Amino acid sequence: MIKTKAAIAGLALAVSAVVANAGEVEVLHYWTSGGEAKSVAVLKDLLTEEGHSWKDFAVAGGAGEAAMTVLKSRAVSGNPPAAAQMKGLDIQEWADLGFLADLDGVATKAGWDELLPKVVSDIMKFEGKYVAVPVNVHRVNWLWANPAAFAKAGVKIPTTWDEMIAVGPKLKAAGIIPLAHGGQAWQDATLFEAIALGMGGSEFYNKAFVTHDDATLRSAKMVEIFKTFKATRDLIDADSPGRDWNIATSMVINGTAAMQIMGDWAKGEFTAAGKVPGTDFICAPAPQTEHQYTFNIDSFAMFGLESKDSKVAQDSLARLIMEPKFQEAFNLNKGSIPVRQGMNETPFDSCAKASMASFSSTAKTGDLVPSFAHGMATTSSALGAISDVITNFYNSDQSADEVVVKLANAVKASM
Repeated sequence: MIKTKAAIAGLALAVSAVVANAGEVEVLHYWTSGGEAKSVAVLKDLLTEEGHSWKDFAVAGGAGEAAMTVLKSRAVSGNPPAAAQMKGLDIQEWADLGFLADLDGVATKAGWDELLPKVVSDIMKFEGKYVAVPVNVHRVNWLWANPAAFAKAGVKIPTTWDEMIAVGPKLKAAGIIPLAHGGQAWQDATLFEAIALGMGGSEFYNKAFVTHDDATLRSAKMVEIFKTFKATRDLIDADSPGRDWNIATSMVINGTAAMQIMGDWAKGEFTAAGKVPGTDFICAPAPQTEHQYTFNIDSFAMFGLESKDSKVAQDSLARLIMEPKFQEAFNLNKGSIPVRQGMNETPFDSCAKASMASFSSTAKTGDLVPSFAHGMATTSSALGAISDVITNFYNSDQSADEVVVKLANAVKASM
């Protein structure tokens, strides 16, 4: 009886300790669609299981501009959320302003440096310390193709940009639009960066769009890349301007178009339509990028908090994001892949498995590069300048020799 009473007393103390240390985390994010909301719910459930409470702060808008506007307002007023979804150099900018919390204690205990490629962990750090935690990885340089469309035209799915240009007339002759594309600046940039990576290589890409080397931006290779980019105009249809990316994906799904260059979020459209990878559609690296990988990573930056209990909850949130249970569940729902290395690949489909293998291999060879088109490689001002030059060139009669000068000057002015 005495032992029983002691055990009950011990349990009561343990429970009271957990309750005493329970804290609340307010999480700002822009995952509001069905699959995205389901993914976020996984993290919320894991956090509440540990005794903490989650205050949802969802701001609709897939690209996150509205969320960032709200975040700036909250931060300036001295009331930032505990965690906010952001990516790329935005993390460094917020940290430089002194808003972000030090996560090194959590990171060191969990071994994040060993679990993440250095090119990824560097983005999550400020002055050598973790201030954000990555959630997932999207591969941007994907080619999505309808094999039935290619069979109808009697041509093979291209593996080089020259081949892509060459199959255009044969696909058109079969009544098929060669390339599904949405005439929006970010989609133009997505297509352009795939061409630049494939034709220029990883070192060239990094010099141009990460370190902004002036000679690289003005080089003969860049002229050649712009010429190929302009040649893809003949592959798209007249209704392209203003078209959303998912509408372009649906064109590939129904066979109206043969292929699309788009990140792996496009896979969700195929699976939602009941299509099977390898049979109904093909996912392949964009031409000439078989051994390269442009990444777009979602992450949560953690803001400084005064409440000790809330800080405990915030640390728990950061730890849970990187643990296998969340990494698997979230990415299966989202269509992306885990950022944590060494995960069990069994639950994932063939496209995801190929992406996971390439993510790991390119991290070792230096061919894992940040997507500039999706805000991972440069500042928002530089990205805006680059995107404007690219989309203006694509929709005008500018020459490639002219545009490289405009590109270099625009980047220089934005820095």
